[in-house]
Amino acid sequence: MAVSLLDRSIYSYSDVDRLVGLHGGTARRWLEGYTRAGRFYDPVLRPEPTGADVVTWGEMVEARLLSEFRKRNVPVQRLRPAVERLRSEFGPYPLARARPFLEVEGRELVRLVQDEVGLGRELRLVVVRNGQLVLTETTEKFRSTIDYEGDIAERLRPELRTPQVIMDPRRAFGQPAVRNVRTDALAEDYRAGATREEIAELYSLTPEQVDQALRFELIAGRDAAA
Repeated sequence: MAVSLLDRSIYSYSDVDRLVGLHGGTARRWLEGYTRAGRFYDPVLRPEPTGADVVTWGEMVEARLLSEFRKRNVPVQRLRPAVERLRSEFGPYPLARARPFLEVEGRELVRLVQDEVGLGRELRLVVVRNGQLVLTETTEKFRSTIDYEGDIAERLRPELRTPQVIMDPRRAFGQPAVRNVRTDALAEDYRAGATREEIAELYSLTPEQVDQALRFELIAGRDAAA
């Protein structure tokens, strides 16, 4: 039986940390849980630890959303009860699906779950404004990075400042790429002495695409070192 797009296991934990801008080891804690001061904290994004060393596309997308909360210094462990409930309502990888974010009925269900688990305001995915259910600023920023195919996230832009850099689990092994050329390969050529124009000609890219690839690698490297 074919593996669904969301179930494709193509990343390492370090890939996730680097590509969504997390401190080293964060993705493993979110997906496998961790022990602190003798207490074990369950995974946020998995029902239970699996012991696996690989991360699925669906988990990568969900980690992208959690990274937006982490950037705001929000304790994402408190999201776990909501993720569990959303998983029971929407199925596996609820945060990598369109329904909770794009459909009115889906947003209403998210609101009910938030209220049920007592989710703090700073962690909410949807809020009521002017009588309408809308995405919070954090969630809207995440949603703007995702392209959906039906109900499933099929592509994501890991960095809004480089919109031509795309991650697609069906191309370039799911790594960031411009027109299916991996950004890390372009950055390696640049570090080896090739000019932007030479790289563009070699890979049939525009100079702007090369610039965005190099900028993304610079941003990702800086985030990883932070």
